[in-house]
Amino acid sequence: MRYKTFVLAVMTVGLCIGAWAGTISGKVSGMKGESVVYVDTISGKTFPAPSEHLVMDQKGLLFQPHIMAVQVGTTVDFLNSDKVAHNVFWPNIMQGGKKLPGKNLGTWPTGEKRPYKFDQAGVAALLCNVHPEMAGYVVVSPTPYFAKTDANGEYKIENVPDGAYTVVAWHEGAKNASKAVTVAGDTKADFTVSK
Repeated sequence: MRYKTFVLAVMTVGLCIGAWAGTISGKVSGMKGESVVYVDTISGKTFPAPSEHLVMDQKGLLFQPHIMAVQVGTTVDFLNSDKVAHNVFWPNIMQGGKKLPGKNLGTWPTGEKRPYKFDQAGVAALLCNVHPEMAGYVVVSPTPYFAKTDANGEYKIENVPDGAYTVVAWHEGAKNASKAVTVAGDTKADFTVSK
């Protein structure tokens, strides 16, 4: 009998928690390629930094992945998997219309990696001063509520607490698009981006 009561209590708590979180999903159109959609800064709310490091590889003279989305406080390990030396730098971090200082991590050989903790929201446009044709992006979300679109521009952000937010769509070479969204269960938000 105690076991049944315990299971019922756990299920009830689970249902209550689920009722307070929803999803934001939709499509980003207007330009081809991947976009990143995220819930912008929430006034008075901070989030713990993720403990897991993510890896941005340099392989085949490309940044892989070309676009990486992370939460503020994430450490990214920049790995060199090519047989040539690579450099990683970004001239600045674009935060809205502001340019925040950039960073040069230096140049290093095959097999080595260098970590960097992204502690400010914004977009770092990655470059390599050894290979000027290389480019990539780290999009740093101020919240843990973000997603990269698929090839069709579709995205889904899960476990977003019910409430009112500003949601932003970033796309390479485009102006950011944003809109006010009220999450109550499953919520739709479509964006059209342009240069």
